[in-house]
Amino acid sequence: MGNTNGMVLAMVLTKKSHRDIIYYMQECAYSQEIYSLCGLVKVFKALSDETRIRILIILLKRECCVCEVMQALDISESRASRNLKILYEAGLLNLKKDGLWALYSLDQKKMEPYLGEIVKMVGKALRNNEIALRDRQQLEGAGRVGPACVQRKRREKK
Repeated sequence: MGNTNGMVLAMVLTKKSHRDIIYYMQECAYSQEIYSLCGLVKVFKALSDETRIRILIILLKRECCVCEVMQALDISESRASRNLKILYEAGLLNLKKDGLWALYSLDQKKMEPYLGEIVKMVGKALRNNEIALRDRQQLEGAGRVGPACVQRKRREKK
């Protein structure tokens, strides 16, 4: 919205007509409505995948790096990274760099209010889900060991 204010100021300084300025502001308001709608669609698309919902559930418990998500859900590094990225781009996750680690978390206080409500509803709906319970249990044994170590451990189990 700050860009809109700057544009309106520039229009005033260049002596644009009031009609032009009002038209521009109406277009911006319409764009904001479309942007909000697109954002909501992006959130629901992000939540339309079982893996991403499972990731959301474990992140309700604590922040995780990619390798912890891999261990908890027993998925590949590329699958974990791709799905974390989609959730992050939808505005559902925070990303914090800590040395070599990229840590993903949910911070419902920093989210748009409607996103926080959606996350709460998903968590509540799957509180006693068998798969979600197993994922949370596996998360307890997960550690920040790096994706290569996770893959090596899997090969050793076979």
